[in-house]
Amino acid sequence: MDLPRISLDADFWSLRFVDARGQSYAVRKNVPQPLVLATDSGVMATVYADGGYGYAATPDTSEAGLREALERAAAWARATARYAIDDSRTLPRPAPRGEYASPSLASKLPSPAEWYDMLGHASRLAGCDARIVDWEALVDVREETHRLITSEGGEVVQRFRFLFPSIGVTAHANGVTQQRSLNGYRGICQQGGLEILARFGFADAGTRIAQQALELLAAPNCPSGRMDVLLAPDQMVLQIHESIGHPLELDRILGDERNFAGTSFVTPDMFGTYQYGSALLNITFDPTRPEELASYAYDDEGSRAEKTFLIRGGLLERPLGGAISQARSGLPGVANARADGWNRPPIDRMANLNLEPGDATFDDLVASIERGVMMETNSSWSIDDSRNKFQFGCERARLIENGELGAVVKNPNYRGVSAKFWRSLARVGNADTVRVLGTPFCGKGEPGQSIRVGHAAPACVFTDVDVFGGEI
Repeated sequence: MDLPRISLDADFWSLRFVDARGQSYAVRKNVPQPLVLATDSGVMATVYADGGYGYAATPDTSEAGLREALERAAAWARATARYAIDDSRTLPRPAPRGEYASPSLASKLPSPAEWYDMLGHASRLAGCDARIVDWEALVDVREETHRLITSEGGEVVQRFRFLFPSIGVTAHANGVTQQRSLNGYRGICQQGGLEILARFGFADAGTRIAQQALELLAAPNCPSGRMDVLLAPDQMVLQIHESIGHPLELDRILGDERNFAGTSFVTPDMFGTYQYGSALLNITFDPTRPEELASYAYDDEGSRAEKTFLIRGGLLERPLGGAISQARSGLPGVANARADGWNRPPIDRMANLNLEPGDATFDDLVASIERGVMMETNSSWSIDDSRNKFQFGCERARLIENGELGAVVKNPNYRGVSAKFWRSLARVGNADTVRVLGTPFCGKGEPGQSIRVGHAAPACVFTDVDVFGGEI
């Protein structure tokens, strides 16, 4: 798209174009579901003027539409300048130039007929027993182009392709119902092509998922009490997301974000002094890992994205705050100002938030536990308004006795307080235990935004955790 020459009486402006297209394929109980196609495109105008800042969005990307959106954003900037928390004349005026592309972007994806054949095979494997009463195999494909233009001469074009494959089953017998899924609901979510399905053994996973669901029907409930817990990567994803990611979002810390169980127990004075976890806890903001869901070169304000430690050796170093929150707080941040579409302004969001691997093999992790339980695949979550006290449940667990994996148990749950829990981190799995997962549905903001977040995590051991089982 060639932009018209834009002249605007303002200190700074930007235009962020988004063109998004998606396809959703599903086979439920061996019956192909209707193909769902979606397209969405438009532009967000941001303007700094007279100390204020304003936004205006439009699906009209013609010259007249762009000019009208910029003028409307400028009017909002001037009208609200007297109420602004920050003087926009002190904010950065980015002029980024660059490109980004997801891995395998040029590779061809299957035709609709081929997708349905693939999902039909996965569905037939999953529905292998009369006690499997519901099952589904699906994949969502999203392709997007983002283009950011700034009045300072900046231009960034980023092209993305996301895949979200999933298999889930529900088993029922003798009044007992259990669910099992492949790494949780949409937990497999990465950038790239068909190699994503190969990484997770998607084609033949239905058999394993069904067998595990049937095994859970006959399994006893998870025991209750204080014990060591080995969390698999697909549960570590949720633990990192809820009890580190959200508490470190700088707009929450500053009191701006109170939706979706805001705010945060973290305060600005904690950075540089607060021991968030044990010395084994190393958390990075890393939008540079190619296959991870929220990798990109620049955030939606034009800040360059780089790998940065947020917690190192357990010590809290910096928050998840974009350029505007950094200017307001005086704290260093990261390039994480992100919007979920063309009609929302960027806010402080997680992107790829990863726990760096340690040196323990999986066998080492199990051997370190005298009495405990290994939990995998999140099934429920609850956390208080300050992102501090939490209670999480998993789909499946195995007992650990004297350093050896034992019987399968169902309905495993655990609870704790964020900082105390992370200080109990006793062993961190090595790179061989790491899985790259995430979620496409992280909700936040008013009006609401649902954004994609990536998490790479190893398996980890926590000591003296409050564990409890479910009741039938």
